[in-house]
Amino acid sequence: MSSSTPSSSAGGVGSADSAAPRRNSKRPKYSKFTQQELPACKPILTPRWVISAFMLVSIVFIPIGVVSLFASRDVVEIIDRYETACVPDGYKNDKVTFIQSNLTKQCNRTLTVKKRMKKPIYVYYQLDNFYQNHRRYVKSRSDSQLKENSSWDDVSSCKPEDMSKDQPIVPCGLIAWSLFNDTYNFSLNDQQLAVNKKGISWKSDRDSKFGKDVFPKNFQNGSLKGGATLNPSIPLSEQEDLIVWMRTAALPTFRKLYGKIEQDLQPNDQIHVTLDNNYNTYSFNGKKKLVLSTTSWLGGKNDFLGIAYLTVGGLCFFLALSFTVVYLVKPRRLGDPSYLSWNRNPGGH
Repeated sequence: MSSSTPSSSAGGVGSADSAAPRRNSKRPKYSKFTQQELPACKPILTPRWVISAFMLVSIVFIPIGVVSLFASRDVVEIIDRYETACVPDGYKNDKVTFIQSNLTKQCNRTLTVKKRMKKPIYVYYQLDNFYQNHRRYVKSRSDSQLKENSSWDDVSSCKPEDMSKDQPIVPCGLIAWSLFNDTYNFSLNDQQLAVNKKGISWKSDRDSKFGKDVFPKNFQNGSLKGGATLNPSIPLSEQEDLIVWMRTAALPTFRKLYGKIEQDLQPNDQIHVTLDNNYNTYSFNGKKKLVLSTTSWLGGKNDFLGIAYLTVGGLCFFLALSFTVVYLVKPRRLGDPSYLSWNRNPGGH
């Protein structure tokens, strides 16, 4: 009897443990979502489906690419690089000395219209090798100062162009200080060709980022001027050249809108440009270009989008054709187990 007593007590403890609920379990509560049992579409990619998908992409992409490319080719552009041509012969080997001197910087250029250009014709200046995306350059501005007159002395983020003669600069920072200051005047058949400089900036920038009661103060009053000056009687919200310049570019080659010509130009028209070559790009081997361009429904001239669509569409068409040939020449039954490695090599080698 002594031997049966412990066994019965041990059995009782075991049965009690099994009946008691388990505590501190880390098992998650069951749901179809956590167990990934939700209804799902699991298509079987048969050869016909794959070929059809590639063919559909090619049918859609190739026409879009052709239309985009034709739209880009309809844009008429005139590009004139002038930073070297507008330097006198005696300063060709020392351009920095010329641009920093007090010599006249006026330069005359002639542009020939090769195709009809419908209004509006957009006038851009293009800079190459100018890194507006440099971290120190991008951060050298005061958005609160640009927007609110009450923050006119907030120049903490504008170094090194924050103060001049112990007074805050408005607008402060390197971006505003380096404002592009080349100017262009156009004439056609001895008649002045007007350039409209209204509405060249983003409306959201004019309304939200530049205050109507903020006026330039103490700007470009230092010993070294970086670029253009600003009219102190005009609020920043109306200084559209500044607003365009303050929207920094992401790449070292960029264009910024200078104005619009509200007149059609005919083939073989000779446009005479009188420009002031003031902006110093010679210190960093930069390039300056004057660009006249029309637009299409797709925007400016850019072949990349059309070429990208044609490339993807052509590649999908080639793959669809290749898979069709393979499927017709050497077909195989879907899910054929004979293609499994252990069936192809029964010995396991």
